[in-house]
Formats: sequence, C-alpha cells, structure tokens
Amino acid sequence: MSTSTTASVSTHILDTSIGRPAEGVAVQLSARSGRSAHDGQGGDWQALGGSATDADGRCKDLPALPEGTTHVRLDFAVEAYFLQFENKQADAQQDAPANRDSGAVFFPEVAITFAVQPGEHYHVPLLLNPFGYSVYRGS
Repeated sequence: MSTSTTASVSTHILDTSIGRPAEGVAVQLSARSGRSAHDGQGGDWQALGGSATDADGRCKDLPALPEGTTHVRLDFAVEAYFLQFENKQADAQQDAPANRDSGAVFFPEVAITFAVQPGEHYHVPLLLNPFGYSVYRGS
C-alpha cells in the first residue's frame, strides 16, 4: 500500500501510422483539485509545466502533481509533429482523405483528462495517427 499523498503521471506516444515512437511532441500537464475525483466539482485548472517526448516517445520529466489533485489533463501538441512528416505520410497513404493536401492537420492537439487518487501512478499512453488516436491507462 502506498503512503504517498499525491498521484504521479507518466506518458508516452506511439505513432501507429509508422509503427514508431513519436519524438519531439510537446506535452503540457495541468491539474485541479476538488472535493473528490468522482464528483466532477473541481477548481480551476493549474498549469504545472511540460516536457517533450524523447526518441523513445516518452516524457520522463513531467512535473509532480500538487497534493490534493483530483483531476489531471495532458495536452499533446501533435500538429508540429505531423507537419514534419506530411509529405512522406501523404505518399504512403494513397487512399487517405483528400484534406491531407490542404496543409491542415486533422487533430492539431489532443487533450486527455482523467481522475486520479492519492498514492496511485497513472501511465497514460497515446496511440496516434494522422486521422485518429486512442488512450488507455497503462502500467
């Protein structure tokens, strides 16, 4: 049983369109506190800082959560990541929607919000591709 009074968070990103980790994606961490993680009645979001994914797609230096945190938000700035591969991916995806040529990224950012409990660790992987994403609580 953990005796910590705060939760902790880690994340990584896998680009499923190329089967590799997503390197260089900026990730911002925000937290809020409330009466409980289940009542949805939290205070204002507090930006805690951020990091960027390394060559393995991991953020190893996200800020610690303040005591009393009940909700966490991870904001992934994926637009710059996708724009660097735009021409390579467009060539590889011949049947992709026509909007790929517009220069617009379908999901320019991904925001994931989740409830936390004191003493628990939350690893939240992001599986990403140009036209979709999924997340889950990892280990």
